[in-house]
Amino acid sequence: MAKEAIIRQDTADYNAAVQTIKEAILRSQYQAAKLVNREMLSLYYGIGRYISANSREVFWGTGAIKTISERLRKELPGLKGFSQTNLKYMRIFYEEWSPIIEAKNPKSSAVADEIDTDSLLPVKSSTTADDLEKFLNLSFSHHIIILAEEKNIEKRWKYISLAIENKWDKRFLKTQIKENVADKYGAMPSNFGVTIKDSRDAIKALNMFKDEYLLDFINTEEIGIRDLADIDERVVEQEIIHNIKKFIMTFGRDFAFVGNQYHLEAFSEDFFPDLLFFNRELNCLVVVELKTGDFKPGYLAQLMTYLRILDDKVKKPHENPSIGIVLCKNANKDFVEYVIQDYAKPMGVATYRLSEEMPEKLREALPDVEELKKLL
Repeated sequence: MAKEAIIRQDTADYNAAVQTIKEAILRSQYQAAKLVNREMLSLYYGIGRYISANSREVFWGTGAIKTISERLRKELPGLKGFSQTNLKYMRIFYEEWSPIIEAKNPKSSAVADEIDTDSLLPVKSSTTADDLEKFLNLSFSHHIIILAEEKNIEKRWKYISLAIENKWDKRFLKTQIKENVADKYGAMPSNFGVTIKDSRDAIKALNMFKDEYLLDFINTEEIGIRDLADIDERVVEQEIIHNIKKFIMTFGRDFAFVGNQYHLEAFSEDFFPDLLFFNRELNCLVVVELKTGDFKPGYLAQLMTYLRILDDKVKKPHENPSIGIVLCKNANKDFVEYVIQDYAKPMGVATYRLSEEMPEKLREALPDVEELKKLL
C-alpha cells in the first residue's frame, strides 16, 4: 500500500509539474512574436528554476524529467525544444546564472508555485545596457555551449559579446572557447594608447585584434611543404588569399578585403604591403605585413613607411589614420612593447600558428625528402 501511495503521489506531482510548465509555455508564446529570443530565454530560466527547486530540493522521483518531457509532448503536439536533455539544460541555465541574478535582484530568488517568465536576467558588477542587450539576443544553444565550455564568469561575458559581435555559429563558438580566445583579444602588444588620440577609439582598436591567430586553413601537406621552416611569406599570403573569407572570420569583425601586394608609390619609390583591409567599425585602413620568422624591430620601420604613404595618398578625408599589424611566427611581447612606443603611427604585433605544426619527434621519424625521391 505504501508503494502505491508513493506512485500516486509521484503521478500527482508530475501532473502538477506538467500543467505548470504547460501554462508557462502558453503564456510565453503569446509574447514570443514581439521579443522572440529574450522571451524564450526568460521562459527557459523560469522553467529551469522550477525544475531545479523540485528536482534538487524536493524529491520528484527517478526519471521525473523524462516523464514530464514525454507528457508535455502529448499535451502540446508538435512542441519542440522541451526534450529531457533540453529541460536539463534549462536547469543548468538557471543554476549557473541564478547566484548572480539573485544577488542583484533578491525579489527573483523565491520559487513561486507558478513559473515567472519575467525573471530578471544576469548582471555583473560593471554591466552595461549593451551587455544585457547582447545577453538577451544570444540564442539559448549558444548560452549552453558557453556554460559547458567556460567556467570563468568574466570570460563567459566576453564570449557572449564576441559571439554576438562576430555572428559566430555554434561550432565556431566552441572552437574559439577551446582556443581560449577571450584571453587573446586586447592582449596584442601595440602603441594604440599613445598614437590614437581618442581613448575610446584606442580601446576599440585594441579589442579588435588578438595577440595570436590560428590559421588552420593553411594545409602544408596540400601545398607540398614538409618542413614548416621552408614556408615563406608569399606562400602564407597566397593561402590567405585563397581562403580570404576564413581569414577574415579568424581575423575579426567588420573587415573588408582591399587587396594583396597593394601598390604604393612615393617619390618614384614602389612599395607592396602584403595585405590591405578596411575596417568599418574602426573606420580606417588596416595593413597586415606577414613574416614567417621571429619578430625584428626593422619590421616596424617597414610598416611605418606603409602607414605614412597610406595616410598621405590612399586614406579618405573622413577616415581615421591607418593601422598596421605585423603578423609573425614568434614575438617576445615585452620586447615588442618596449620598442614599439617610439613609433608615431598606430601599430601592433601579433603571432600566428598553423594547424599542421608537426611534433618534433614525429618529424624526426619521417624519412628525408631526398630518401623518398630515391625510393620513388
